[in-house]
Amino acid sequence: MAVEHNIEPLSHAQNTVNTSMTSSWFSHSSDLLIQYSINIFLALCILLVGTFLVKFIHKGVVNLLETKSVDSAVVQFISSFIRYALLVMVFIAALNSIGVAMTGVIAVLASASLAVGLALKGSLSNFASGVLIVLFRPFKSKDFIEVGKVSGTVQAIEIFHTVLTTGDNKMVAIPNRLVMSQPIVNFSKHKIRRINFEIRVSYDADLQKTKQVLAGVLKSEERILSLPAPTIGVLALANSSINIAVRPWVKSEEYWKVYYDTLQAIKEELDKEGIQIPFPQMDIHIK
Repeated sequence: MAVEHNIEPLSHAQNTVNTSMTSSWFSHSSDLLIQYSINIFLALCILLVGTFLVKFIHKGVVNLLETKSVDSAVVQFISSFIRYALLVMVFIAALNSIGVAMTGVIAVLASASLAVGLALKGSLSNFASGVLIVLFRPFKSKDFIEVGKVSGTVQAIEIFHTVLTTGDNKMVAIPNRLVMSQPIVNFSKHKIRRINFEIRVSYDADLQKTKQVLAGVLKSEERILSLPAPTIGVLALANSSINIAVRPWVKSEEYWKVYYDTLQAIKEELDKEGIQIPFPQMDIHIK
């Protein structure tokens, strides 16, 4: 009976210890849950507030650059770069608030930088080429350019692409590295351009009269500039025609309008004067 009497107090004490440990575990778990909840809530607040601030700063940068008369294509490139950089900083701050050690994140990023660099080699090249475009400015927004076999009006210089709108209103996004690795023809760089006509007339035509007719057409077109003076001269004695070079100068923005109207006027005036424009002919003899 004495042994049985001694066992009961021991069992009671053990139950007391277990209850205390369970209570302590629940208390600790509750504290951790509250702490993590607070950290997650703080991270969400940082993301929300940070995203709002990034938008505000982005808009402020755009307005500042526009007041400085910076080209709109350059404005878009710079503002996009700043926006993405700030978003990365906000994301890192949110991770830090949760308790993720930044030294570990930086170490992981450093160790993965080589692999990421190799995987994103083309993208990094496009970004670097975009920086070169912004620095050297071979063209600006609204310029009409030709890159390789693509021509169009520059709409934007983005981080990885240059966006053009073609003459038939198609959007073309050209990787920046391809833009910088090919010849760029900028048709809008200078205020005036020269139209290159090559008019072919018959060998029977009076060359002096023909040149006078062509000079009269150019003089009657008010949009053709007097300085530099137009050039008219015999370009080549071809197989079936005499080729005459007609080189008037016009304002760049009026190039195509003057081109179409002047070419039509030349044809009409040559017909009036009886000056023949030769065309390919074939004689068939049947026996």
